[in-house]
Amino acid sequence: MARSIWSRLLPNALSLITILPILTDTSLAGVNGSEAAVEIVQGPSRVYGNDSYPTIWRRVQDLEAPRARYPGFQPQTLVLKNGTIRREGARPLMCDILFERDVPVALRDGSIMYTDVFRPTTGPGPYPAIVAWSPYGKEVGGQWLDDTVNRTGVALSTVSELQKFEGPDPAYWVNQGYVVLNADARGAYSSEGNITTFGRQLAEDGYDFIEWVAAQPWSSGKVGMSGNSWLAISQWFIAAEQPPHLTAIAPWEGLTDLFRDVSNRGGSPAPGFQEIILTAFGGKNYAEDIPRMCVNEILMNEYWEDKIAQVENISIPAYVVASYTNELHTHGSFDGFRRIQSTEKWLRVHNSSEWPDYYESTHVEELTSFFDYFLKEKVNGWSQTPRIRISILDPSQGDTVDQAEDNWPVTNVVPRTMYLQANNTLADDTYETDDSVSYNASSTVGTTFTYDVDEALEIIGYMKLRLWVEAEGSDDMELSITVQKLDHNGNPYESNAGVESSTIVGASGKLRVSQRAIDETRSTPFEPYLLHTSEQLLQSGDIVPVEIGVWPMALRVHPDEKIAVTVAPAPITPTNADLGYGTARILVPRSGGTYPPGQNVSTIILGGNDYPDYVNEQRVATPITRNNGTHVIHFGGQYDSYLLMPVRYINQTNPRF
Repeated sequence: MARSIWSRLLPNALSLITILPILTDTSLAGVNGSEAAVEIVQGPSRVYGNDSYPTIWRRVQDLEAPRARYPGFQPQTLVLKNGTIRREGARPLMCDILFERDVPVALRDGSIMYTDVFRPTTGPGPYPAIVAWSPYGKEVGGQWLDDTVNRTGVALSTVSELQKFEGPDPAYWVNQGYVVLNADARGAYSSEGNITTFGRQLAEDGYDFIEWVAAQPWSSGKVGMSGNSWLAISQWFIAAEQPPHLTAIAPWEGLTDLFRDVSNRGGSPAPGFQEIILTAFGGKNYAEDIPRMCVNEILMNEYWEDKIAQVENISIPAYVVASYTNELHTHGSFDGFRRIQSTEKWLRVHNSSEWPDYYESTHVEELTSFFDYFLKEKVNGWSQTPRIRISILDPSQGDTVDQAEDNWPVTNVVPRTMYLQANNTLADDTYETDDSVSYNASSTVGTTFTYDVDEALEIIGYMKLRLWVEAEGSDDMELSITVQKLDHNGNPYESNAGVESSTIVGASGKLRVSQRAIDETRSTPFEPYLLHTSEQLLQSGDIVPVEIGVWPMALRVHPDEKIAVTVAPAPITPTNADLGYGTARILVPRSGGTYPPGQNVSTIILGGNDYPDYVNEQRVATPITRNNGTHVIHFGGQYDSYLLMPVRYINQTNPRF
């Protein structure tokens, strides 16, 4: 091979662990004649408490691959002129911008990462800075809004396209007097090293980068972070390291626990989405093979503990944004807000999708007020902003948005316990007779219990479903739970929130029954906390109780509508799924950064349909389901199966329950 595995995985040769090739195949043809090889290897990663945890890594797609969308390594300084555009249809720049491309930043281990810097041209400063951190590419990169249907609601004309995917738009923020830094994290594109997924290495790299930013001659010493999804998760981890000059953060929908929130939610390995993300990365070396780690290491250990953000170490101001229907980030967004120790923290819960919400003009202006207050010390009334604002979803009569509350979880609710009954119904009273329902565990359809609502109410907060379950013909069960409202005919209300969001307006829960053990010290009546430290397989005839946490929701239900609880076999996303990241072809100027609208300039095309062959060859196999035979749900008599909900009654001062 042209480059040794050792030199690529450990550029500084600091580890004592031997590199173990798990799978290598140099016979595969590459794109554009480049070397192509399947490379899946075991090597060290730095986790909290262990400098050399044995981790599986895989080669990322080469920079020459069309879907990597790499514009090339171009260290240079340009002045991007007011009124020019990055691409046809994009928002013109609102001021001149000093653009420094591919600026090197040295990390503590000697590795060099690269960042783009966008600065005002109005003078030497000092200016506050906003950092956007991810491995997605500091320019267009392997993931982009153009790869999604209708750009997930973010019109091309509303952004300049200088922003990195899911990050702040430099054209707007430089005009507000900020410096924006789009960083290629360790291992991404031309940055040295290997791409890590959250954890200690990312946190320490972020610490070093923040302090480098603060030391620049143009810097005021006040640094903020912004962005959604990966860029939000990075903020949890980096802020927890407490870099002295990180002044405020604005995580916009970001998980806090990779194992419990996504990769092994409920205990079931789910590498499908991780494959979608990992195969979009571009670089010269390796990335953590999260899909293989989640199927090989199915219990909580020090590797997965490293992927839990230590947000209780965060004490700086934070503006946190969450939603109820994001299948990746809902739980973590609320969890991060609750656990950070900041005395100055704000939560806003929206009712749409993370991307259009992030770029919507009123929300950008609100974020500007937050950063102006803390990074510029402007007296602008931000401190009077309600600390908690939530949305209440109501697809039949219209959502409520920005409703101020005193706490999260809200406190002016009452617990309501609804017991599973015969005829697939729910009721406030227990059912006296032992009973059960069953379904084929190999199907996609389970069983639904409903309650006909006779008075307007709101379900606000976390729910818990307690079930007594039995597996006939298997030693385990993988359950998917949905709590939603139906119209009077029993039809669900569909969600149009987009990618990463549920297709229905409802809340979800998951559980692999063999990992049902909970931590009693961390659990509450509404929130069971799963340990994930051992498996308790079922024996024939076992009927066991399980407690399944249902992610937070605020849902208004009207008379003649129904509350529905569905228990079904948990589906498995296949690992060959492809959302098309990197396929949209985007034209950008070959040189100069931007150009006057309508001018005929030489362009390059970023994007295309082809992966190097090895990218797909490296995908992990789709896990084999443990759902076999028949699932039996027991209720009534000795089996107290129920749904516990936090309820607010709209038209009652003193509710009955």
